Amino acid sequence: MQSNVDPHPAISLSAGEDSCRIKLAAVVGPTAVGKTALSIALAKKFAGEIIGADSRQIYRCMDIGTAKPTRDDRARVPHHLIDLVDPDETLTLAQYKQLANQKIHDIHARGKLPLLVGGTGLYVKTVLEGWTIPEVAPDFLLRGQLEREVQTYGSDSLYRQLQQVDPIAAQKVDARNIRRVIRYLEVYHTTGQPISSRQRKAPPPYRILQLGLTLPREKLYRRIDARVDQMMRDGLLDEVRDLLARGYDENLPALSGFGYRQLIQHLHGARSLEDVVSETKKETRRFVRRQYAWFALDDPQILWLDADEHAAERASEALEQFIHA
Repeated sequence: MQSNVDPHPAISLSAGEDSCRIKLAAVVGPTAVGKTALSIALAKKFAGEIIGADSRQIYRCMDIGTAKPTRDDRARVPHHLIDLVDPDETLTLAQYKQLANQKIHDIHARGKLPLLVGGTGLYVKTVLEGWTIPEVAPDFLLRGQLEREVQTYGSDSLYRQLQQVDPIAAQKVDARNIRRVIRYLEVYHTTGQPISSRQRKAPPPYRILQLGLTLPREKLYRRIDARVDQMMRDGLLDEVRDLLARGYDENLPALSGFGYRQLIQHLHGARSLEDVVSETKKETRRFVRRQYAWFALDDPQILWLDADEHAAERASEALEQFIHA
């Protein structure tokens, strides 16, 4: 498959050209494409600090399966919004947005460049587009009821409910993202209004440069397969075993992600290791297709770079121009 990346795209700056605005760079793109390495290189060169935008890396004790930056990576460049909550705790989208904006302003105030880095489209868009998120407190009783319904009838049952009460939100979430589906239903039942009617956009006070990393699909799939194999060599199975030994419920939303869910089945003796590793690779490839729905290759707000075609040099040139514009 040929890459759709324009070899000489124009740089697009959002939120206006006002030089008084805080300058914010973002590195986005699908999993396994190389965002971590590129963002660290840029942060080192331009005195930046990295703000994570990954909904799985917020959990403590889940390092290998979420491909967190290593301790060495974090020693080289400050990283923020990683390891925020335990696997049995919740971080709402509104909370994430508040924390991210606080970090952006704090980094800027110290004379550093904030770099928003990650592949969770919902997190990235919330910050870059200034979504207003309904401040609805968690209803743990309702959540428990919905989680039990998933265990009894499956995730499709909840997704069909969401399609009925909020078809707009249902179009934007994967049916297997149980945590997000439950949250949308929670907002609806608590307020009587669909979350889609309560979300608005207010441009944030930033000048934004979005750098997107991509690869032809077959190359990216090979990287994904290699990454999963490396995770297994690094001890992902032991990481999952340790999480269960710590007493974390295997039905927690944090443990529903690909890799964790499959390996739990293996530890229960339900499936072979070869089978679950193969499915993890397949699920990760499917996830990439959803990421490209958030980060479209024809989005004029994103400067797309082929990860194999001198991406670091071109990203550095673009960021240099952006900073001094």
